[in-house]
Formats: sequence, structure tokens, C-alpha cells
Amino acid sequence: MDYDKEFYLLHLMKQVYSGLISVSNKVQATGDKYSAPLTSRQYMTLLAILHLPEDETTIINIANKLGATKQNIAQLINSLEKKKFISITPSKKDKRAVNVHLTALGLQTLESRGISVTINFMADIFKDFKPEELETLWKLLLKLYQFDGAKMNGLEDDVQVPVTFSEEEIRIAIERFSDRRNGGL
Repeated sequence: MDYDKEFYLLHLMKQVYSGLISVSNKVQATGDKYSAPLTSRQYMTLLAILHLPEDETTIINIANKLGATKQNIAQLINSLEKKKFISITPSKKDKRAVNVHLTALGLQTLESRGISVTINFMADIFKDFKPEELETLWKLLLKLYQFDGAKMNGLEDDVQVPVTFSEEEIRIAIERFSDRRNGGL
């Protein structure tokens, strides 16, 4: 065994771990500014609901989608319900569960924050990344997530938000994203 090599690897892993925590906190705090009146975690919870079939929007399924605990998601759901962004109904499939649904206000808020979060936030935090670096980072995050054998079941698939944008609005949004990412805005 090469003691120095193993000691260095242990040191490196501790640095990566502490870096992940720091980056996660910083990205979340910054995301909160872009997604107001939602927090970034509330925004992601609403997105997770849209990524699930309507009759499978249980707290457990939302938690699994986000890699979070049932307790954390229950707190987020409670907060979102108080703000009238979601409604809760008994599950037709499981008497012990509830289904969570976006209200018109929740959908409207998600849509209105979408430009800020999807265009501005993403362009701002990833502006110095080349496409191949983003691909590598994504692959490494997937690999790290699977340290315990569980695969990430997140928001990889595109979801069609019920309120649609025109092709012109999408084109303008992509141009805005490109401009912002390249230092134009």
C-alpha cells in the first residue's frame, strides 16, 4: 500500500465533500433570489410534481424524484399549500397517501419564475462552463449519486408545462439565454 497516495486521496475526498456542501448551499441561496416568491427548493418541488403522472404525485414520489426525505418534502408541501400554490387530495390508489396538485396560482407562479430561473439563473451560474464540461459534471454527479446503488430518478425528462409559449417567445428566450451566458446582459 502506498500510504502517501491513500492519505492524499482521503484528503482530496474530504475537500470534494466539503466543496459539494459549500457549492450546494451557495447555489441554493442564489437560486432563492431568482425564484422568489418561491424558494429554489419550492420551485424544484413544483417542477417535480409536473414530472410525475397526475395520480402519482404523492409526497413519497416527489421526495424520490428530488432525492430528498419524505419529511423535508412534507414541510415544503405544507408551506406551498399555505401559499396556495398547491392543493392536496386523497390518493385514489393508496388510502394512506395524498396527491399533490398545482393550483392555477402555482402554475402561473412557476411559469412566471421560469424565465428568471431557467434562463437567467442557469446562464449566470454556468456561464464559465463549456458544453463538454457540463456533460462531464452531469456524468460525475450521476456517478456520485449512485454511491449506494440507487440511481437518480430526477428531472432528466423534459416535461410539458400545461401553459405553452409561442415559438417566437421560445426563440426570444433562447436568444436571451445565449446573450446572458456570453456576457451580453
